[in-house]
Amino acid sequence: MNTVTGRARRALLLAGAGLLALSACGSPAPEVVAAPGVRPQACGTVTLAENPWVGYQANLAVIRYLARTELGCDVRVRTEAESDSWQHLADGSVDAILENWGHDEEKKKYIDNEKVAVEAGLTGNKGVIGWYVPPWMAREYPDITSWRNLKKYTDLFRTSESGDQGQFLDGDPTYVTNDKALIKNLGLDYKVVYTGSEDALIEAFRDAEADREPMLGYFYSPQWLLSEIDLVNIRLPAYTPGCDADPEAVRCDYQPYDLDKIQNRDFAYSGSPAAELIQRFRWTNDDQNQVARDLHAGTEPDEAARKWLDAHEDTWREWMPADA
Repeated sequence: MNTVTGRARRALLLAGAGLLALSACGSPAPEVVAAPGVRPQACGTVTLAENPWVGYQANLAVIRYLARTELGCDVRVRTEAESDSWQHLADGSVDAILENWGHDEEKKKYIDNEKVAVEAGLTGNKGVIGWYVPPWMAREYPDITSWRNLKKYTDLFRTSESGDQGQFLDGDPTYVTNDKALIKNLGLDYKVVYTGSEDALIEAFRDAEADREPMLGYFYSPQWLLSEIDLVNIRLPAYTPGCDADPEAVRCDYQPYDLDKIQNRDFAYSGSPAAELIQRFRWTNDDQNQVARDLHAGTEPDEAARKWLDAHEDTWREWMPADA
């Protein structure tokens, strides 16, 4: 198979080319198509958001590498929380968010009302959020996998940080979660404690399984750790559309997501080849996890991206603009 090299090509986007952008729930959205009279252009500078989880960083590594080496773009990265990325997308200081988990309120504000952003298609990744325990706990306490039985195991999860309550472990405090409201509304005597980062949450689950320590926490897929440790999901009240509409009253499981991409409207319709690359980008959870595992292990982003791209040329060639 061919190696991806530094073939910085003169890349132009055909006027009128575009992809059907899909919303997170899979319903049609307007095509992202350059306005009449917009001429194809060289790539120039592209600013991409980087949100703090390794799956997002896997998307970024691959898109950034292709934008630089195949399209000749000058790619800049803005590392920030999800909410900040939406604000900067709106003011034009960020061109694209590469992995969006829902954010219906932001979509309504920035896409529907202010019309400064557009949906840029699905990533192909299926996003699932939930409550989990390490596998050893499900074997030793088989009924712990129902939320109703967490009440009788409160003492098991007490820590110095949670005091008289059970500890519920979350990761990065900037993540948008329902856990505090869920705990309150389900009548559970638990306290949310933050590890501070995704890496720390991963290590906490690893240690809990290796040392047979009790742990209850938030986790999600796609995430490469799930191919190493088969975390066991806690069954929460079933999700139904609208059950989480009021963040303070929510008492249902998390919504499953078809993850998507969001672009600044001017960037999306500008004729930039990078805009079309992002719109065309689509891969699987397994694809993302391959790159994410390497990143977590310390592999440099370009090396991790190149490794995956070398093995999947038929896939990424489909993402390239017509003249690339």
